[in-house]
Amino acid sequence: MSKNAEVLAAQIRAIAGDAPVRFGLILGSGLGHLAEAVDGVSIPYAELNGFPHAGVSGHSPHLVIGELEGQRVAIFGGRAHYYENGRGDAMRLPLEVLKALGAEAVLLTNAAGSLHPEIDPGDIMLLSDHINFSGLNPLIGEPTDARFVPMTDAHDTTLRAQLRSAAQAQEVDLAEGVYAWYSGPSFETPAEIRAIHTLGADAVGMSTVPEVILARFLGLRVAAISTITNKAAGLSNEKISHEHTKAMAPLGAAKLEKVLRQFLRNL
Repeated sequence: MSKNAEVLAAQIRAIAGDAPVRFGLILGSGLGHLAEAVDGVSIPYAELNGFPHAGVSGHSPHLVIGELEGQRVAIFGGRAHYYENGRGDAMRLPLEVLKALGAEAVLLTNAAGSLHPEIDPGDIMLLSDHINFSGLNPLIGEPTDARFVPMTDAHDTTLRAQLRSAAQAQEVDLAEGVYAWYSGPSFETPAEIRAIHTLGADAVGMSTVPEVILARFLGLRVAAISTITNKAAGLSNEKISHEHTKAMAPLGAAKLEKVLRQFLRNL
């Protein structure tokens, strides 16, 4: 845990109160409205020294801490991506702060393209596992032996079961599959999509995997859900763009909010 994380955690407690956070949530493109449901305080990233600027349109760079469905949560309204600055560890400090605030688990969300014939735009997909197709790693340069993080159960089986149960209670179809991380910012070619489909990917996106690795490094339990915004390149006649992603993300976000609220109520 870095000294800066402890300093920031103390700063945040002075604003949001000393009660420990139970659960963290990092929001993907088009999902920022979920933070508005929290009864608490909103702190701009710009006031938290070292936090990323989260400079992708569709993200809201604020940390929101408060109550949601009876649970003390910390919601990160935006994330930094590798493609913004070439840093795979861009979300390390926010996750360190989450840990310092007392959280034991984090749910990561993202917008993704589907490679699966039965997972369509507007669906949500629980990640059963991931493929680090980029080959990058946020722990490169970490000097301690803690960098050798086992990833066999990176996506927590208990959290996944709880999320499936919450989806069932809300009568929301929750697909499950493998997510591949592509560094971006350009979208994938049809040949790249065919390659990762052959490797076993069901969805593809430009985030989340570095955060899974960092969270496990810090001892946080992890689950992740994709909102499917499009079919991946070459699989449909859709014109893929970031604007399209932002336009389609709310379709899945409405389902995700139902599942998340039920999940928190069940904790």
